[in-house]
Amino acid sequence: MPTILKAREDFLVGLISDTHGVLNPAVMKLFDGVHEIIHAGDIGAPDVLDVLGRIAPVIAVRGNMDGGSWISDLPDVKVVEVGKVILYVLHDLHQLDLDPYAAGFNAIISGHTHRTAIREQNGILYVNPGSASFPGINYAATIALLRISGERLTARIVEI
Repeated sequence: MPTILKAREDFLVGLISDTHGVLNPAVMKLFDGVHEIIHAGDIGAPDVLDVLGRIAPVIAVRGNMDGGSWISDLPDVKVVEVGKVILYVLHDLHQLDLDPYAAGFNAIISGHTHRTAIREQNGILYVNPGSASFPGINYAATIALLRISGERLTARIVEI
């Protein structure tokens, strides 16, 4: 069952991944004004979702490093309908086991690699916001902002 947000035409969605239990306070300011936050896994601790939930409603999926009883309600994948677009959220893009075009998805949101990526393939936007807390060597901590205007999607990476 997808999560549905339809009350408006234009949305700003905050994308975050791989916090591993640490939420940089700068994220609060960067996500100011977002309508929804999507966490693409490796959350690390439930308080990360609690803090993000004070900014905007949060949709989250389980990452490969997430464990404990608190994740029992988190799915491995989530379908999110935002206005006129449908997003598919999972932690590891290599676990994608469907054809996003055939399924009617407009974007795939993932994490796992700790490396940012924005690309379009076959009309599908792929966004990895990188790691908000533990980027790799030579990488900055990042989040992403996804602007949805009707059926148009634009994403940008923001360094923390």
